[in-house]
Amino acid sequence: MSAALDARSFGRLPDAVIRPAYDPAGVGIGIVHLGIGAFHRAHQAVFTEDVLCGAGGNWGIAGVSMRHADVADALTAQDNLYTVEMLSEQPVYRVIAAVRRALAAPTQRSELTDLLASPDTHIVTLTITEKGYCLGVDGELDFWNAAIVRDLAYCREPTSAIGWLAHGLLARYHSHRRPLTIISCDNLKSNGSKLQRAVTAYVERIAPHMLGWLHDVVTFPRTVVDCIVPASTSASRARVQEALGVTDQACVTREPFSQWVIENAFAGPRPAWESVGALLVDDVEGYGKLKLHVLNSCHSALAYLGLLRGHTYVHEAIADPVLEHFLENLVRNEITPALAPLAVQDYWRSVSERFANPAIQHRLAQISEDGSLKMAERIFPLLIANGRSGAPLESLAHIVRSWLTLVASRPVKDPQQELLASWARGGGQIAQALNEPTLFPAELRGNPRISRSILQA
Repeated sequence: MSAALDARSFGRLPDAVIRPAYDPAGVGIGIVHLGIGAFHRAHQAVFTEDVLCGAGGNWGIAGVSMRHADVADALTAQDNLYTVEMLSEQPVYRVIAAVRRALAAPTQRSELTDLLASPDTHIVTLTITEKGYCLGVDGELDFWNAAIVRDLAYCREPTSAIGWLAHGLLARYHSHRRPLTIISCDNLKSNGSKLQRAVTAYVERIAPHMLGWLHDVVTFPRTVVDCIVPASTSASRARVQEALGVTDQACVTREPFSQWVIENAFAGPRPAWESVGALLVDDVEGYGKLKLHVLNSCHSALAYLGLLRGHTYVHEAIADPVLEHFLENLVRNEITPALAPLAVQDYWRSVSERFANPAIQHRLAQISEDGSLKMAERIFPLLIANGRSGAPLESLAHIVRSWLTLVASRPVKDPQQELLASWARGGGQIAQALNEPTLFPAELRGNPRISRSILQA
């Protein structure tokens, strides 16, 4: 059995493995990240690693597992080192040390509170998936969400990311009141704005005296993040072990492409992310629309249609001539009109090439999860826009119908899984689902053309 990746084995790695150009032990923590999953470790942490290798600074990351301690435990056992496997024709292996501490929120409450309140912490980032924001169909904080109800009752022992942010901000307010930048890195339209409204609404309930400070010195930049990061598997871990000569239980796999667009709205000090490829802009809206409604929408289309056609991976599904034709028609005739005047076709050409990368084993089942949230963010706005303008919408309707068909045929992981399972047991009638306000917004339900197109898809 080979040794594990850690500080002791670090110096014996093969020369081909890229490693930090700085001493990790000398880096202090300046960033707290909520949701230390694969995407953060493959994306934002790599940008930060690049800054540490160049400009340096105390921008180490304290990564937080919000629910389960598996990732935090794996990182801690490896002295917080892990490998990024970048897959293309010639794979590249790189050890990342930007994460300087890993902890689990449920069992390390005081440590997390101290980190959020620390004057050395200037930035909090989040990758908690759409459902982690506890938003309702209107995009505002859902005060009926079970996690929010529970956190408001026990606000000193939060479990949700919103509850933790409010708890940390309150501790910061009572301690020193220094500025803080909180950055959502999830696939939500206007993610920073939605996060700001959710945190503000929660704080209004538990500490209204803090609202003025929150408004004045805490900022929530909007972002767009893009990098395909499939789930790690025993096969990917075996490849890393062969390349490094040590085992790595926290390794991640990603494609070569990576994009991070950040609204230039920082409250205080920050890493020089723009020096290593991030884009700092005044307005992220155009970038966000392309990412959400082209890449993410086509990902969802491939997931639901591809699974129904027996495919397992994205690269297999996009190689299917039927699905390839479907996506080309979808982008050209339905997404492009809804996003005019953005350069949708040029963007789609680069995205389709990335989807076709056979080295990336991105499972359609992974993309299909949390469909009720992803439909609301990715597909419904396009349907509503085309329903208003009279533009074609049959392919978009087909995606919705395929999602419902898939849900009716097998168990799904979804925030609304109980509702969907009950609907499926009752016969899975599409018309019945379309009348459900928890799943479909009023503007979609009230448009006969959209409803008819979904029923006839």
